[in-house]
Amino acid sequence: MSDSLSIGLLGPVTGAHDGVAFDLGPARQQAVLVMLVSPPGRVVTMDQLVEGLWGEKPPASAGQSVYTYVAGLRRTLEPGRRPGERSKLLISKAGGYQLLVEPHKVDAFAFSELVNAALRARGTGAHEEALRLFDEGLGLWRGVALSGVTGPFAETERAVLDELRLVAFEGRSELLLHQGRAGEAIATLRELAARHPLRERLHELLILALGRSGRQAEALRAYEDVRVSLAEELGIDPGQGLREAHRVVLAGDRASVRVAAETVPRQLPRELIGFVGRAQETDRLAALLAPRDDVPPHPLVVISGPPGVGKSALAVRVAHAVRDRFPDGQLYVGLRGSTPNVPRLSAHGLAGRLLRGIGTPREDVPAELDEAAAMWRSRLHGRNLLVVLDDASGLDQIRPFLSTPLGVSVLVTSRESLNVGDDCVQLRLGRLSEAEATTMLSKLAGDGRVGADPAGTSTLVRLCDGLPLALRIAGARLADHPEWSVGTLGRRLADQRRRLHELAAGDLAVRSSLAASYDGLTGGSRPVDRLAAGALPLLGRLHVPDMTADVAAVLLDRTPDEARRALDRLAEANLIERTGDGRHQLHDLVRLFAGDLPVRHPEKPLLRVLGYFAASARQANVVIDPHRVQLGRPVDEATSRAFATPEEALAWLRAEEHVLNAVAVQALSSPDDGIAELGVRLTFAMLWHQQRSHEGHDMLTLNTMALRVCERLGDDAGAQIAHGHIANGLRLTGRPEEGIPHLEAELAIARRLGDGFGQMRVLGNLSNAYVARQLYEQALPHAEQQLAVARQIGSEVGVRFACLMLGTARQGMGHHAQARDPLELALAAARRSGDTTHEGHARVVLSQVLLDLGDPELSLEHVSEGMKLLGRTGYRFMVECLITMSRACRMLGRLDEALAHATEAVANAESGGNALWERRADAELTAVREAMGAADREA
Repeated sequence: MSDSLSIGLLGPVTGAHDGVAFDLGPARQQAVLVMLVSPPGRVVTMDQLVEGLWGEKPPASAGQSVYTYVAGLRRTLEPGRRPGERSKLLISKAGGYQLLVEPHKVDAFAFSELVNAALRARGTGAHEEALRLFDEGLGLWRGVALSGVTGPFAETERAVLDELRLVAFEGRSELLLHQGRAGEAIATLRELAARHPLRERLHELLILALGRSGRQAEALRAYEDVRVSLAEELGIDPGQGLREAHRVVLAGDRASVRVAAETVPRQLPRELIGFVGRAQETDRLAALLAPRDDVPPHPLVVISGPPGVGKSALAVRVAHAVRDRFPDGQLYVGLRGSTPNVPRLSAHGLAGRLLRGIGTPREDVPAELDEAAAMWRSRLHGRNLLVVLDDASGLDQIRPFLSTPLGVSVLVTSRESLNVGDDCVQLRLGRLSEAEATTMLSKLAGDGRVGADPAGTSTLVRLCDGLPLALRIAGARLADHPEWSVGTLGRRLADQRRRLHELAAGDLAVRSSLAASYDGLTGGSRPVDRLAAGALPLLGRLHVPDMTADVAAVLLDRTPDEARRALDRLAEANLIERTGDGRHQLHDLVRLFAGDLPVRHPEKPLLRVLGYFAASARQANVVIDPHRVQLGRPVDEATSRAFATPEEALAWLRAEEHVLNAVAVQALSSPDDGIAELGVRLTFAMLWHQQRSHEGHDMLTLNTMALRVCERLGDDAGAQIAHGHIANGLRLTGRPEEGIPHLEAELAIARRLGDGFGQMRVLGNLSNAYVARQLYEQALPHAEQQLAVARQIGSEVGVRFACLMLGTARQGMGHHAQARDPLELALAAARRSGDTTHEGHARVVLSQVLLDLGDPELSLEHVSEGMKLLGRTGYRFMVECLITMSRACRMLGRLDEALAHATEAVANAESGGNALWERRADAELTAVREAMGAADREA
């Protein structure tokens, strides 16, 4: 940790060693530094750096650029470091980078701490000390924070710092007014109010300062100005604080001033009466949230475990036990992350709940998520608050709200492991012991009843599997049936076919409630009521996680506007849920209810929407990469969605892939031949997207189902395609040997049907499968046969692929010089035709050949360009590229870059689920570490 290094963010970004400034380089290099010290000491991963610099659409060279910026910072921060010597300040750690700098040497951190201390002092009545701390903190500012630094992270961090600066100015002004020094606050408040015309608190303080200084007319003019601005810009009236300030000025009351009266929320649900056990877990959690000796509470505590195990009940119990440690209140938000068939609470919805919970008026909650999260963090300074986030679906749902100041604790429950969260301590909750489960059942059903049948109780407890939820339902069933013994219910649950049915309650009440809502629509007087009533039975026929209005329009055979109005009306009736981004979701119980409603010709809406999805998926792939061959029959009669650009087509496929998969499964499972056949077409239309996304498991599952449908329908041409796609899915999932029989079956059908192109294609895929198995001698003849057939039938794409396979096979056999010629032929042909995908693959394989021929510089050029080209068409699995880049950098002695590439390769391989590539990536990472160790020993 360096005590001599200081970093300035509250103005132009600066750096100094012992007070001597140094040049931090270009703006993006400065942006990397900003991420490394916001807050100081954190580990920033490569993905976070790329996203922070470029957002959701980074260039293909983003990773390489980051390595360049990190290397530049290392040279700047440690000018005396020898070549090959590891950096002692900017270190590689846990898949990312960490800058070892004392936190108080970063002015933004020091400012935050000073404001935090000032707010605490103000809360205890130490107004002079609070004013001194505010002045000291504000004195650190030198201009616009992060001046000249761009990128999403910098913009967000600038907003956080600006918001905290405003909080400090407001706090300082409040204290000046409280001390009778209103005149000293006017100039600053007037300037800030002009810059922030819609920030009500600033205007409120300005009005009070003017009023207390005897300038009533100016105060009333200031109120009128902000009232007009709020009305014209937002269509709202002034809030309570502004109205009260106006009243004070009108009354001529110079003594009235509001000094930050904070809302103290008490939102915890009550504890469950039937709660039992969990003593050890309760003690451990309480020790984290209410530690002794003035140690601050842990910032993030997670309770994870299987569904029904009692995570929420334990969280509420612990929150009540430690609530006195959090005098500024307790917030509680149910996130609905795993509530069956109910959409989870969106991140922006969570932002609104949290901000309103600490007193932020609804109209002041920012529309942008980043701004809302920044406001949340800023307004927590000086508070001791407990936040319970119940049933999180994962870190993504809650991540913007976890970077809280010390003194604020977030207690999360989730079925998912959230261990990777910063500063996370996670407790995994197991099932109740038999003794605890028996005690719980006794509380719910009565001691006498449970004690009268110990054998039956033991059976019932065992069948409930130690799950509090199951025990609670069992207790409710026994309460509803006093004539049953505990053993009676145990015997009913013993039948596995009936167990879940018995462990349920309230279905009839739910059904009657849904029926009442539906009847209200069918009997409604407005046309939109009847439109919505007609839509619900059709929506229940489509088994998808969610849908857009465009999809609903096709399903309903209505215009998009009519479909949108129907969905909106159903949402108003609480029969569907809005999930954000223009999507809607049916609760599963609603879907079951809707599916039982009568529909004339129920197959027609399914055929329409299947045709739309199949045609749109096919067209999207054509727009993304027109050189790829689309197999299977097109859906001529369907109206495809139009795509203006490859980026739009790729975004649609990524947004809809979970829906496309669900629709395909539903169609392929249908006994209706027409629906099932359209499911086959949709499955085939998704091939190239699945390949680019490395979704081998989805490809394998859907095409296995498609093969069964084709065999049922006697569709030999479809079966031929399905066999090939199954083999491809097996190759992508690391099981190429299992795909060989499918490729041989595909070849046999192609020969029987006289399909020359199909024969040529499968020969190439056989070569690829043998390459994946590292059986290069067997791959070579298939590639040679493909080349001959491709030239015979005049298939340019086949010639290019065959040359790729020839080069790859020869490279694998160690014939590096002979491998170069076909790869350069493939590259030249791909460039002539504009085939980006084949050009990218050719460059990647050629880079490996060049490495083995001793030319790492040219190899690095080819693989970098190849990775960029493949990324442009949506390829996500880049392990081969990253390993090659690591090898090239290792040969060039650029070991820090090699380590970064190898580390990213390991992560990419693990995400792809391919054991072979995981082993290769691990081997390269080991080689890099050994090289670094050798370099250290030589140094």
